Amino acid sequence: MIQIVEVKTKKQIKDFATFPLKHYQDCPYYVPCLLSDEINIFNPKKNFRLDKNVLKGFLAYKDGVLVGRIAGLINTEHNKMTGENYIRFSRFDAIDDLEVFSALIKAVEDFGRSYGMKYIHGPWGFTDQDREGLLTYGFNERSTYSTEYSYEYYHKNLEKLGFCDQSKWVEYKFSIPDEPYDRITSIAQKLKERHNLTEVFDHYNLKTIVKKYGHKLFDLINEVYGDLDGYVPVEGKAVDNVLSQFATIVNTKYVSILVDENDEIMAFGVVLPSIADALIKNRGKLFPFGFIRLLKAIKRPKQLEMALIGVKKEHQNTGINSIVISRIMNNVVKDGIQLIESNPMLESNYNIQQQWKFAESTVHKKRQTYIKEIV
Repeated sequence: MIQIVEVKTKKQIKDFATFPLKHYQDCPYYVPCLLSDEINIFNPKKNFRLDKNVLKGFLAYKDGVLVGRIAGLINTEHNKMTGENYIRFSRFDAIDDLEVFSALIKAVEDFGRSYGMKYIHGPWGFTDQDREGLLTYGFNERSTYSTEYSYEYYHKNLEKLGFCDQSKWVEYKFSIPDEPYDRITSIAQKLKERHNLTEVFDHYNLKTIVKKYGHKLFDLINEVYGDLDGYVPVEGKAVDNVLSQFATIVNTKYVSILVDENDEIMAFGVVLPSIADALIKNRGKLFPFGFIRLLKAIKRPKQLEMALIGVKKEHQNTGINSIVISRIMNNVVKDGIQLIESNPMLESNYNIQQQWKFAESTVHKKRQTYIKEIV
């Protein structure tokens, strides 16, 4: 017998947050979230995104044993922006049991129906910065910090329940040369002089950059990524929250922000140190030793994750992205980085994929979201 329980108590919140640790305990490809972040998603004092979202979590029990979890998320801002009546499902994990899958999905559908929602889709998070999509290819590849691992039966069971394909992403693994990118560096220097651009990381420390350019950066990110599937603009308090997280995990050698003579941001690139190993060893916990391992992974990384890259729309196709790439990739070669992976890029987002075309790469993972009408 399957029993679905809404998450309300502190114990239920903890069970919701820690279920994936038990579910994937024998899986070498799973990378935990920060446990504190997962626990705080239900706390309006910690999760500012609850201002514009309605959230409920559900746990599934079979014969008294916890076997699955799911969150239902109504993103009122995105629905208003698009005119859609969609409920998102998120934080979705379960054993390979179609009855359990069906019961969890039904709980979210019932929740959405009570708010007049017409479709259920996911997995989506609160914003595009959250983990999203289910793996459909690359089940023997380890996840990154920013992505969710899922067993192969996940997407197959959703299809059995009548879900259809929605957004699709690809993830790349990049080859790293032994020598610096001399040709790109030469081109980048000429373009930098021609467009009178300045690299802010050559002149300011990280704290000053976050304060001086942080909100401007997210204005440009919203412009560059605003038309993508499921994108929700990052604004207001959300920017401050993301910037505070950004400042803790960034290594300035692998970031670039270019400004023009008017101090306006023209292009940016963010490649983050991989903290996957540290999270695996500490099972998503920061204390007592997790924080030390995280700092070591950030300061002296062996692997990197491509996070964001973009150029102001009127300057796209001018080649100035090569300035961003030159700074980052020459430091990658210099530091002897062993592996670079991209985080998910929409299959339809040809422009972003082309930004990294200079490097040899292979698609090693694919993922997607699913959608179904609520009947």
